[in-house]
Amino acid sequence: MAEKDPIKVCVTGAAGQIAYSLLYQVAKGQVFGDDQPIILTLLDIPPMMPVLQGVVMELDDCAFSLLREVIPTSDEAVAFKDIDAAMLVGAMPRREGMERKDLLAANVKIFKSQGKSLDANAKKTVKVVVVGNPANTNALICKKYAPSIPAENFSCLTRLDQNRAKAQIAGRVGVTIDSVKNVIIWGNHSSTQFPDVSHGTVSVKGTAVPVSEAVKDDNWIKNEFIKTVQQRGAAVIKARKLSSAMSAAKATGDHMRDWFKGTPQGEYTSMGIVSDGSYGIEAGLVYSFPVTIDKSGKYTIVQGLEVDTFAREKMDATANELKQEMTTALEVCSD
Repeated sequence: MAEKDPIKVCVTGAAGQIAYSLLYQVAKGQVFGDDQPIILTLLDIPPMMPVLQGVVMELDDCAFSLLREVIPTSDEAVAFKDIDAAMLVGAMPRREGMERKDLLAANVKIFKSQGKSLDANAKKTVKVVVVGNPANTNALICKKYAPSIPAENFSCLTRLDQNRAKAQIAGRVGVTIDSVKNVIIWGNHSSTQFPDVSHGTVSVKGTAVPVSEAVKDDNWIKNEFIKTVQQRGAAVIKARKLSSAMSAAKATGDHMRDWFKGTPQGEYTSMGIVSDGSYGIEAGLVYSFPVTIDKSGKYTIVQGLEVDTFAREKMDATANELKQEMTTALEVCSD
């Protein structure tokens, strides 16, 4: 069989911690397929270029059979030229004493610039996932400044939250991760997100049962479970003195793999995407919804899920936070 043409993939923040784990997965074929050759473009800021050269050396030394070329650069136009996929990991990290508004302002500048450059240089079919925080609003700004690329080609990462939620349920019930299906993350990738298990199932002794039936503790589901998932990122920082990197990279790979290859039959996944007004969420916000993805890479929001009063309250609270972020970000844009 003839070899496939290489696809061109850009990773930003390429000298950083998350990218260090992510690049291995991409080059190994764990994201785009084990028969898909890859050209990697690695973007980072000029002071990080010496470190990035070390990463390039390591990629060479891994001797990946799928890796055709590696292009390290600090120039967005070079990094985004004719790319098929962009994983926007690089962002200004939140420092101690920094207000969320300051963080937003710093990142709006970065993602405005990257949006414009994607618009000018990337393929119009490019699929973009924003990982750098505040991820939802960064994705919204990036999309705003790339008007020639379809809005549905922009997403942000909430798969990390979904993976965290599945791990909590699996641990509680005492089953493997693969036994837990259709746990949903609604809203913002922040501490207001709503991890929702009311439509999820757990495979117990070969039979799929509702999560609530498997867990048998509604109080835990509505309180401790939600809080644990919402605050997991902060807990990792407290323990490691650094933010989640291995798990964030794994989730980014999962997100892109499903987006390119499709979700398994009967399963959905969570992605931060541009709202179309589904479930009463304001159109235009980048909000995490449950989606199914077909083999051509087109996603569809799962419709018709029942939303009770408890869920409605949580879904609206995270939407309100996103509205505030959007307002602040758009003010910064017009400065």
